[in-house]
Parts: sequence; C-alpha cells; structure tokens
Amino acid sequence: MKREHLTASRILRAVCLLAVCSIMVGAVQAAEYLGPTAVVASPDEKTLYIVNTDARQVAVVDIASAKVVKSIAMPAAPTGLVFSPDDNTLYVTCAAPEGTVAVVDVKTGNVVDSIAAGHSAIGPAISPDGKTLYVCNRFDTNVSVIDVASKKELARVDVIREPTAAAITPDGKTVFVANHLPLDPADAYDVACSITAIDTATNEPTTIRLPNGSADMRGICVSPDGKYVYGTHILARYQMPTTQLERGWMNTNALSVIDAVAKKFVNTVLLDDVDLGAANPWGVTCTADSKTIVVSHAGTHEVSVIDATAMLEKLLAMPEEKDADNPGLYASATAADVPNDLAFLVGLRRRIRLDGGGPWSQASIDDPTANGPRGLVTIGSKAYVTAYFTDNVVAVDLEPKLSNLVNSIPLGPKPEITEQRRGEMLFNNAQICFQHWQSCASCHPDARADALNWDLMNDGLGNPKNASSMLLAHKTPPAMASGIRPNAEAAVRAGITHIQFAVRPEADAAAIDEYLKSLTPVPSPYLVDGKLSESAQRGKKLFDDEEKGCAKCHPAPLFTDGILHDVKSRGAYDRRDTFDTPTLVESWRTAPYMHDGHYTTMEQLLTEGKHADAHELSDEHRKDLIEYVHSL
Repeated sequence: MKREHLTASRILRAVCLLAVCSIMVGAVQAAEYLGPTAVVASPDEKTLYIVNTDARQVAVVDIASAKVVKSIAMPAAPTGLVFSPDDNTLYVTCAAPEGTVAVVDVKTGNVVDSIAAGHSAIGPAISPDGKTLYVCNRFDTNVSVIDVASKKELARVDVIREPTAAAITPDGKTVFVANHLPLDPADAYDVACSITAIDTATNEPTTIRLPNGSADMRGICVSPDGKYVYGTHILARYQMPTTQLERGWMNTNALSVIDAVAKKFVNTVLLDDVDLGAANPWGVTCTADSKTIVVSHAGTHEVSVIDATAMLEKLLAMPEEKDADNPGLYASATAADVPNDLAFLVGLRRRIRLDGGGPWSQASIDDPTANGPRGLVTIGSKAYVTAYFTDNVVAVDLEPKLSNLVNSIPLGPKPEITEQRRGEMLFNNAQICFQHWQSCASCHPDARADALNWDLMNDGLGNPKNASSMLLAHKTPPAMASGIRPNAEAAVRAGITHIQFAVRPEADAAAIDEYLKSLTPVPSPYLVDGKLSESAQRGKKLFDDEEKGCAKCHPAPLFTDGILHDVKSRGAYDRRDTFDTPTLVESWRTAPYMHDGHYTTMEQLLTEGKHADAHELSDEHRKDLIEYVHSL
C-alpha cells in the first residue's frame, strides 16, 4: 500500500513550510556544505540558478561578476529546477518523504507557493506551453503530472524504477524519464535499466530498454531540435569475473541515444578511452544548435564534449550485419558492436578536466579544485558545471582549442573537509582506481546497490552474487553474502585492493569507513504520515510471532542476527548452502532479493521461494507481512 497522495496533515505541513521558507528568503541557510547539484540559466542567459542540496537553498549567480547575489532558502533539500516558459517562475523540486515543488517568483526571488509531489521529488520538466509540470517521484517510482494553474496533481504515471531525471520534447508530446536502476532478476542473462517515454496526451508510458548491463542512470536530455534523447549511465560488464580492469573489463561509462520521434533505442556509445576510464557520467545537455553534447563525469571530474552531428552520422551509417570487406578487428563492424567499442568516439569527443589539466596527481585527490561535477547547462560556447564536493561552479570553454579555459565560480567559502566528507569524496572518486574506470559508487550508487550480480574473487570463481547496500554495513558483520569478510572494515580495504586494483594509504580506507558509518535510512514510501499503515501494523504482529519466526533471524533494531543460515536458497553456481542474513532496513529499495538476486519482488520471494514457512501464509497475511517489511 502506497502513501496517500494528499492528506490534511500534509496540507498543513506545506503551509507551515511555506511560511518558514518565506521568512528565510535571501538568507544563507546554515550548513556545513553547500552541495551544488543542478543548474539552469535564466532566459536572458545572464544569471545562473543553482541547487545547493546540502544547504537547502538555491543560489543566484550573476555570470558577468561571477558572484552569488542572492540565496533562496528551500523547505527541504532541493534536487532540481526548471524555468516556466514565461520566464517569470522557477519550479524547484524538494526531496522529502512528502516531496514538494517550491514555486519561486523570479522577479522578487521569493518562494510564493508550494505544490505537493511524491517521495524524493526530483527531475522536473515543464511543457512548452507552461501548463503542465512533470516531477519524478524517485522512491514512489512514478511521475506526477501537475496542472500549473490549479497546482493540483492530475495523475501519477508509473515508471520502472527510481526515476531520477526527465526531459520533454520541444513539441510537448513526449516526456522522457531516466530510470536509475534495473528491475530484473539479477541472475538472468539480460539485466538493464530503461528509459520511459510518456505520451503527454494520454499519460501512457512506453518502455525503452537499454543494453544489457545498463545501470546507475543519472541524466537525460532532449536535443533542442527534438530529434534525439541522450541518457547517461554505466554499462557494466557484470558477467565477467572481476579479475582485472583494463579495457573496461568491469565497468564502462556510456551515453545512450534514443530516437525521440519513434521512441526507439538507436545505440549506446562508450565515453571512455581505451586505457583511461571516464567514470560515473552524470549530467548531459546540448548546445542550442543541437550540434554538441556535453556530459559531466562525477567520478573523474571532467566533461566530455561530443560532436553530435558526426556521432549520429557514424551511428546511423553502421550496418546491421557484417560486411566481408570490414572484419571489424579493431573497430565496430556492425551496430551491435558499438557498445563494446572504446574507440568509437575517437576524433568526435574531447575530454576537458575541470581542474585545468596537468598530470593526474595525489594533489588533485587531496586538494581538488573541482570535485564531483553533476548538473550542467550551456550558454553559447560555454558550459557551466556544478561541482558537488567543492561548492563551486566551473565555467568551461567548449570551443576546440589546444588548451580549454576553465574558470571556477565559488558559491561560498572553501569547504573544510571533515574525515566523513573526505570518505564520501573518496567513495565517489574514480581517480583512486587503476586507469580511472570506476569508483566505489559505480557498483554502490548513493552507497546502496546497483541491482547487479558480480563475480568477486573473494570466495572463488564462477559464483556471482548480488551487490549489497552499504547502509548499516559496519554494524552488521560479517560482510559479503558468503560472510567471507569478518566485517565492513576488512571489506573496504579488500575492495580498494581487489576491485579498484589500487594501493592506497590506510587513511583513505579509514575515511571511507567514517562515511559509510554515517549513512542513515531513507524513510520508507510505505509509511503513512511517518507511521506504519494499518496493514503494516498487522504485518508487524505476524513478523514478531514466534511461530512464524521472522524476528528470530531478523531481530530489531538492525533486523539481522549476523549469522549465516541455510534457507534453501542455494543456486546452480553456488558452492555453499549458508549465507549471511541481510538487514531488512530499507529492503523496500534493495530489490532484487536473496544473495543471487533471483526475486524482483518480496511477494515473489514469499510465494515462489523456499524461504521459511512462506507457503503457510494466507494471501492477506502475506500482503500484511510484506507491507511491514517494506516499511522498515
């Protein structure tokens, strides 16, 4: 049972938040870090509006003076923003269990209204006529369709999983939505995330599946000419044993191309070089003429500048079948080869480092000038990129030159990096990895899991297991599904050595420990006004019932006994019967389930699996039990 869309308490809360927000407009809300994530330019291209997620504010930057001229406080952590077509209003999504959209009067810089949205609202898009607003409700796994005039929700459109970004075509006929993670059995042959295309006339969704291994999708944009959609994601080689990193053996970093008119997948190109990864692609945008695509790389702190015209010509010219005169020994011979071709964009793409270039060094890790680029916007021949960890915006000259000019616009004082924050930076930093192919966050986005099975070498070859969330990892030893690591501390150090293929100072691992220990659960979307629903309350009684025995292996408050058990889940490739008991906290977001990710839903697990005494539950009891577990 999902939460009610609107309740009396929610309306009251929104009114109170609006009042508080209005009082705080213009004042910088106290925060240790700003955390800039998203950015838009004013229609006259003289001003930048920047979401500072950590500080719960929107910063207004005058481009000419490169200074912050105003800060607008938000009622909750802002995640995205979009201008109305009339240029007078800014809509800012704010993430909370009961998400909102803050309505900002651009002329006064005041928050003048609030619109109800869903859990962890993010990725707003607005129709060209300004009448309809679309908001991604990440943890409700749907998109709100909002009438701007009445500020009422007209519908919610279900998508695949964790929508994180949306973009609308210039004709207003289709909204394209980026689904962050796959929703497939992880032990299947094909596991991939998708793009959802929503017909704005009917609100009917169409699923556009991406290539096998696609995950961690972050950004999406529609070219200004309305012809193509571009989405950024990782293309994981999860079916390979994790024995090396060269040539993208484990993770590659990709841009997928969709035909916006036909709503069909075109192809996926890799953003890496043969011997240098471009980890964690995040934001994506186009120049006004649609001729250039710009992608930010959150793991390697750079941008890719791609000749869109030349790339599309090359993609569309690729044959479907091999030509005898082109064996394709060192390049793509067919369209199907492109997602494996690390050289496809050679000559069509430039990589521009946001730290100004020079040799990669320890200094760029310890004292970075720009770290964690995420959102970006283009104005003429420049791109403006938000750097999440260094609290600045970087202006990048996109013109092809021997040396591209990169200038930093500080959004506040240089942040003082605590041990916890340094650990978060390292967790998301692919510079510590051999050849920069991946960061810890590549397989653990937001320190959770990528929904893929990986064949790690810690317990032998050929027995892949589902990636785990890092939430509570340090409180719930042992680590790994097979319990092969005694605790999370050992797992962190082994991961640096055997997954990043790096030798790093002990201080780096210790800092990552501190970051992971700081993680807190996100309130479940199954809660109602922050409390268990009636169904979940009944489910709790079943869970705690000694005869049912759920709480015996999953005791509160961590909901794990830390013991390896045999629950008859051994798969075809396993060499053992017993597996670590996982915490059930945040289980609503950790599908697929079991050590091999065999079940995509908890209902499947309790009906098809051999887990405990699931088959003895009535349908109603099973529903209540699942409701409770999903509420943790």
